[in-house]
Amino acid sequence: MGIFGRSNDETASAAGTTAVSPDLAALTGEYVIDPAHSTIGFTARHAMVTNVKGSFKGFEGTLHLDGGDPAKSTATIDVKMDSIDTGSADRDGHLKSADFFKTEEFPTMTFRSTGAEATGGDDYRITGDLTILGTTRPLTIDLEFNGAAKDPFGNERVGFEGKAEILRSEWGLTWNAALETGGVLVSDKIKLVFDISAIKQA
Repeated sequence: MGIFGRSNDETASAAGTTAVSPDLAALTGEYVIDPAHSTIGFTARHAMVTNVKGSFKGFEGTLHLDGGDPAKSTATIDVKMDSIDTGSADRDGHLKSADFFKTEEFPTMTFRSTGAEATGGDDYRITGDLTILGTTRPLTIDLEFNGAAKDPFGNERVGFEGKAEILRSEWGLTWNAALETGGVLVSDKIKLVFDISAIKQA
């Protein structure tokens, strides 16, 4: 994933530098995403006039970070679709139904990275395969590395924020309703947001 922009004590080296600092190399390892301190969320346009935000409460994931060659870093995420939460039980029920996610038939949404690159400073880009409703399509996520730290319990953590946009129709999510004033009830474009804290494994 290449999330190696800086350490606690120094900023990132200039783009293009091939040497790996001791602090950078120290981040190399296997990490598990901490769902208690992470968020996987989304925003959809509703009735053409406002945004509805939601998140998934149940998910797990792993990172492999390679300080020697950040492009070899990888990420996996598995999301439990019936954990969707938009603040409305009725709306959540509709999203779980056959009109949208069909959670009984397709209980999990997955992401598997296929590549990564540094784009400058603390910014990175990860590409991979996103699977929803049994359909797999490419997804690109823009990331900002938020740093590394050791928490009061001795856990070594890394953190980052990410964002992406998809057209839900490309994954077979096509349900909609026309508005009398024109337009549709639910936007095709969905904004995805990630706020991730991951713990290094021994």
